[in-house]
Formats: sequence, C-alpha cells, structure tokens
Amino acid sequence: MEYLISPCSQLLTLAGPAAPRKGKEQAELGVIEDGAIWIVDHRIRMAGPRSKVEKAAAPRNISKISAEGFVAMPGFVDCHSHPVFMESRIHDFEQRIQGLSYQEISESGGGILSTVQKVRAASRDELVKKTLPRLWTFLKHGTTTLEAKSGYGLNLESELKMLEVIRQLKELVPLELVPTFLGAHEIPPEYRDAPQEYVEELVHSILPEVARRNLAEYCDAFAEPHIFSIDAAESLFHAARKHGLKLRLHADQLSRSGATRLGVRSGAVSIDHLEQIEDEEIELLAKSSAIAVLLPGSVYHLGSNRYPPARRLIEAGVPVALASDFNPGSSPVLNMQMILSLACTQMRMTPAEAVVAATINGAYALDRGGRCGSLEAGKQADICIMDVPDYREIPYYFGVNHCHAVFKQGKIVFSKDALLKMQTLSTRHRAGDLLK
Repeated sequence: MEYLISPCSQLLTLAGPAAPRKGKEQAELGVIEDGAIWIVDHRIRMAGPRSKVEKAAAPRNISKISAEGFVAMPGFVDCHSHPVFMESRIHDFEQRIQGLSYQEISESGGGILSTVQKVRAASRDELVKKTLPRLWTFLKHGTTTLEAKSGYGLNLESELKMLEVIRQLKELVPLELVPTFLGAHEIPPEYRDAPQEYVEELVHSILPEVARRNLAEYCDAFAEPHIFSIDAAESLFHAARKHGLKLRLHADQLSRSGATRLGVRSGAVSIDHLEQIEDEEIELLAKSSAIAVLLPGSVYHLGSNRYPPARRLIEAGVPVALASDFNPGSSPVLNMQMILSLACTQMRMTPAEAVVAATINGAYALDRGGRCGSLEAGKQADICIMDVPDYREIPYYFGVNHCHAVFKQGKIVFSKDALLKMQTLSTRHRAGDLLK
C-alpha cells in the first residue's frame, strides 16, 4: 500500500545525526512548512517539502490524504512503562491524598506488593484481557512504540507469565512492544526477612530462565536503599550482561542513593527518574553514553514538587528522553501529550525539546533510533497526525487528545472517524473534513 500525506501545515521530520540529540540538537525538529510524506509499504520513501515529494510520487497511483491544517510528526516512543497488571491502586491514591508516604503505603499492605498479589493470582488470559485495552489507548494517543516491563510477579512463575503476556500482546495489537525484565522491582513478601536470598534467586534462577526463553531485551532494577541495594543491583546487572541482556535502571527517584553512578559504570542504555540527582551525577551522565529518561507523570501523580532537573541536564549535554512511566500506583497516564505538557510547565523544557525527547531520543533509549523516532527515508512509517496547526499547541492545550490518526509501519491503525476508509481510496480527501 502507498500513501501520500500532503499537505501538512507542519511536518516535523526530526531529521538529524544518527545519535541521541543533546544540547542545542535537543531543540531541532526539522520543521517543514507545507510538507508531505510518501509511504511505500511499511516505510517512508520520502519526507520533505510538498512540491518536491508530490513531484517524485506523481507517476504512481497512490492513496492521497490531506493533513492541511494539521501537524504530522513521528509517533511517540514511550521508553518506560509498566502496562501489565490487573487493577488500579485507587486505595493508595486516597491514602496519599490523606498524607501517607510511598513507604508508609507499602508497609500498610498497599503499593507494589498489592499489585504483585493480584498478578500472581491472575491467569495469563486474564492479564491479556486487562492489558489489551490499555495498549489501544496508547495507540489512540499517538504512541507507536512502547517499552513494557515485568516486575509485578517477583517469582519465577509470575515473572515468566508477565513476559509471556507481553509476547502474546505483540501479536494482538499493532503497537510495538519492547520487553524488559524487572524482577528487581521490590523484595517479595516471602523474602522480606532474607532479601539477599531473593537476589540469589533472581541471579541464579529467574534471570537465566528469562534469557533462555528469549523473553526480554533488557534487565532493569529499582535501586533504592529500602528496596534493592546498589550492591544487589550491580550483581544482577553483572549476570544480565552475561546472559546478553541490555541494561536500564530506575535511579535516584526517592533518594540520592548512588544509583546513577551504578548505571553509568554498568553501561546502562538508559538511566530513568533522576529526581534526586545533583551536579556530580549530571557531570557523570554527560561523560557517558546513557540517556536520561525523565518521568514527570509520576512526580505529578505522587503530589511531589521535585521534578528531575531537565534544564541542567540539557545544558550539560545529556540527551534527555521523556516517558509515561505508566503504572497502577504512581503514574496512571497513557497520554504522552500530557507528559509533554508537564515537561514544559514543570521542568521548563521547550515544546521542541519535549517533542525530541518523546520521539527520537526515546527511540535511542530503546536502541531503535535507526528505525523509528523521526520521519526520514528508509525508516518505519510510524506517524501521528495531530489536529493542531502548530506543534507548540500539543503541550499548550493539555489534558486532551490532539491525535487524529496514527500510522504504524505504513498502516492506518487509528483514526478519529472516517480516515480508516481512505485505505481503499485513490482520490484526494481532506482529513479534517472527514474527521469532524
């Protein structure tokens, strides 16, 4: 199937170097006014000025879609999420409003372990049924690639079950899922008095089986003093590298624990959260190859006012990505557009920096920068058409869904009305008229 999306009031190509964007590059969107995109099968054949693209595509019989008045941009690459669970944690939400801390809620039977209990009791089919609508909601808000963590099983059977659910979901929804093993998310209740024994179980039993079954690309750990010590996370990472898994890390979210230093010396692809880091850690990150993944949704939902220091990170030359951290306890947000708004208003990122962070830098945080995250010839046609004429309005009008249509690998996978019908049309239509 071939499509010509033309014209676009603004086309955000994000064309640039084949590397994560940092410093001044973090604000370069490759904006083309009156642009166009030519899609052949699942890839972009050409993206650029309308006159140039239309001339190149003219001899062919192509389904034409007008995005006049709209912004066309890469689909969001959400590089940190926990989408597989059974129920929300609204009881935790109420307790937090009443003044209880994250740790107090956990100690009273809430928090991660309450989700673990329900995931352990659920069948694989029940988890698939609960998770599938969430994934479609991600797509409807413009996310086309999503990292998906385990971490609510915390034993061999249930961690494998979660990762097998993620593998099954890949066949059921066009959203691209990137699986991460997060057995080091919390100490399970049966090991509460012997946490080192659980670390040994992770290293010598659970991790090897995850790797043997090829269920995960990454290994992650939540490194906090009252959860996983730096030494425990480091021993897990050492084993993960031996088994061929790449690394990512929850670091310095609740305390300045030294986790960022662990991530740097371990060669983690991404180091995430970073609410508590100071200039020393920022300097280390700037000298490393790691991408800083910032998660303002969890700060907002937890009612905190300590957001990661995005401005200092960018000015120091650290590549910054944004992600939803979607999970049932601290960030129940599936809309990356809302994350952009929080990044702009609470972390003082510019709209351009936020878009880069949520697309091409997110792609590099998942080792997919060569195939998605920008609209360039040869890359996957992962495209979001937004119903605004200027990209800056995406974070400006917050709490709404601006996404009118989503292409994943060249196929229309979502539209807000009749755009899906265009797959069989070869005449020119204006998307806005049909979508009203």
